[in-house]
Amino acid sequence: MSTEQHEADAYGQELARISHYQHEATEARFTVFQALAAVGIGHEEADDIVSKLEAGAVAGAHTWISESSAPHGSEQRFEDGWHAGVRDVASYLLRIADTTAATGRGRAASSAMLVAHLQQPASPAPQEAPAPDPGPAPALDARDVLAAAERFRWALAAPGERHWPDGAFLDVALSAVRTEERQGYIERLEVFVEQHRARLEELLRAYGPGSRPASRGRYALIGQPETLVILERMETNPFGLRSQWEKEMEDVLLDDLEFAWGPRIRLSR
Repeated sequence: MSTEQHEADAYGQELARISHYQHEATEARFTVFQALAAVGIGHEEADDIVSKLEAGAVAGAHTWISESSAPHGSEQRFEDGWHAGVRDVASYLLRIADTTAATGRGRAASSAMLVAHLQQPASPAPQEAPAPDPGPAPALDARDVLAAAERFRWALAAPGERHWPDGAFLDVALSAVRTEERQGYIERLEVFVEQHRARLEELLRAYGPGSRPASRGRYALIGQPETLVILERMETNPFGLRSQWEKEMEDVLLDDLEFAWGPRIRLSR
């Protein structure tokens, strides 16, 4: 086995383990929200509690990294490089802890909605006269949506650093826009992007082209204009987006974006 193949296999095993922990964390968070709701804790307070726990876990990793040291007997140049790397990683973990503590709003409410949906019994179709046809829903013009997304240049990578000019990802994202949401969707998208400006800027900086996480070929969707639509759908209609995505695209691309964004409901396995 070549060195490159061995490294690729090892990295794949790391990703599998990380995915396992992420899945377990999602289930644990869901259980915590249910338990807090059962004892009368409101959604906002529950979000604060869970965000503080998650930020504390990141802070623990920061402490562990900061206290690590180079192997005993290392040359001075190696030790200098080691400590410089530790400082970089520790600073990055601190930013993650800050972001984790400040975000996460709405997750408890989403959890409650999901529980209510899962517990709702199936009801037989009512024997009523069909409702009158309201007529065709307004179509979404992908070109208009893309043009609106392009206006938010601070959230996008430079044109030369983009990867997906064929529009397939935009088509999949727009297919997750419900019929009743099509009217005024561009305005809805613009409001979403403006409301999440700081978060989008941090996403581009931390995971976009040229970042260390992107150097291995992952997080390829970040910085694309159509990704603004994907993120809006990830927050608004995560189940619909995932369902449409799995019909057309590789899951790993959406999984990477979901991990970096940290949506209210995480659906990656």
